[in-house]
Amino acid sequence: MKSFLKALKIICITIFTWFIIHSVYIISDGLSENGAKADAAVILGNKVNEDGTLSERLEKRLETGAELYKNHRIKKIIVSGGLGKEGYYEGSKMKEYLISKNIPDSVIIVDNKGDNTRLTIDNTLEIQKKYGFKSLIVVSQYFHVTRTKKLFRDKGFENVSSVSPRYFEWRDLYSILREFPAYYTQ
Repeated sequence: MKSFLKALKIICITIFTWFIIHSVYIISDGLSENGAKADAAVILGNKVNEDGTLSERLEKRLETGAELYKNHRIKKIIVSGGLGKEGYYEGSKMKEYLISKNIPDSVIIVDNKGDNTRLTIDNTLEIQKKYGFKSLIVVSQYFHVTRTKKLFRDKGFENVSSVSPRYFEWRDLYSILREFPAYYTQ
């Protein structure tokens, strides 16, 4: 019994240490930004409120993508999200927001079938085939971009970087916890 408890303790310490190292890595990667240019940015969707307004988190992502375009770091913007339980297509609402911020309609590509990160990756790669993008910038919260870039690379798209809005909230703690298993299981 004593050896079992010792082994269990070692396993728990190992998993906890692994979690801490992983979390520090995804946070530092997510907050790092190399100033790269790319053919397009893909902005991952998030909650649209019941009244049709965007959550502050989603607005910050879109503001970040608009700044990339206005600073001539990208040529196209892919907005990806699904149909939320509130009854709005995230991609369409994201496009409306970008147009209201003086981003030309012709620059924006809408993916309304990006219900999760994996579908956003798959749909973006289909869009990439049509437009011939050679490079992408992922725009999402800092804790989410490492996994998103990994999924792109797993599908053979190597030239991907990221930018995250400087927006933080208490739910980030839960999201960082969630990213640990998600990174290894998707």
